[in-house]
This record gives sequence, C-alpha cells and structure tokens, in this order.
Amino acid sequence: MDRHLTAPLSDEDARSLKSGDYVYFTGTIYTARDAAHKRMQEALDAGKPLPIDMKNNVIYYMGPSPAREGRPIGSAGPTTASRMDKYAPALLDLGLKGMIGKGKRSQAVKDAIIRNGAVYFAAVGGAGALLSKSILSSEVVAYDDLGTEAIRKLEVKDFPVIVVIDCEGNNLYETATAAYCKE
Repeated sequence: MDRHLTAPLSDEDARSLKSGDYVYFTGTIYTARDAAHKRMQEALDAGKPLPIDMKNNVIYYMGPSPAREGRPIGSAGPTTASRMDKYAPALLDLGLKGMIGKGKRSQAVKDAIIRNGAVYFAAVGGAGALLSKSILSSEVVAYDDLGTEAIRKLEVKDFPVIVVIDCEGNNLYETATAAYCKE
C-alpha cells in the first residue's frame, strides 16, 4: 500500500504501517551514521543530553556527497544499517520512531522496534542522486567536525522508502525471501 506521511512520525502512523508498504515522507528527518551514533552513545553514557530529541523522529543512515551548485545536498543514498545496530536500541528506547537505511538488522534492533512501536524503512541503495531530489534543504545541527557524518536536519518532500520491519516485527527481507524461495 502507498502511504504519504509526515515526519516526525506519530505513534498512530507508525503502528498503522505494515511490512511491504511504500511510504513517501514529507517533513523533517535527520541524518546520522556511525561516528554520530558513537558520539550520541558516549553522551548517553556520560549522562549528557543528545543534540536532537529522539521523540517520534526518523533518522536516515546517510552521509551525503557535496552539493552541486544550486542544490541543497549531493547524492544522498542510504548506508548499511547494521553498522548502527549496537546503538539503535538505546535510541529507540528514547522514542526514536523510524530508521532509514539498507540491509538487515540484528535481533536486538528488531526487539527494540517491537518494544517501542517503531519502524525500520529501506531506501534504495545506488539511487542517491534520485533520492536527493526529494530533499528540499539540509542543515548541519550537530557534530560539524564529522564532515559528511555530521547530524543534519533535512526537509523532505515525498521521500520514498519501503517498510522493512514494522512495529509487530514483520520483516520484509524474511517474508519476501520465503515467498520467492519455495521449493
């Protein structure tokens, strides 16, 4: 089913999504990759506040290429989500509602998704130039010294993703594989 949703993602919208749904986000999402996740975990471990509020937000695992003249951002394709697996459960427990990346997630992340009524989305790998066309603005909001791995606030319009793991734990990578690999 095609769904047009606003980010940040409400609890109700997150719970209504099903594995396999196509979603087009409009609104605000954030970027963060390995180095930013490590810094956020260090802040949490030290009892310090995070640079962004996790409540109902969506984090896109992406580090953009430099923007061409007249564009807010360069190529903006997803990175492999499993690299954030050791950090994701803590952020989900703080209210993170959605994550966008590519590839499989660990059982610990899947458990945290179910526990918190969150969703894991996939963006199409290798389509960063096309995905960037849905990004209206990009602003570094934390960890500027990390360059492409800094946390950015993105304003997006009809940003295309697909629900991989829904809040009930249904996993498109498992169900689609089973459907196509029947003996």
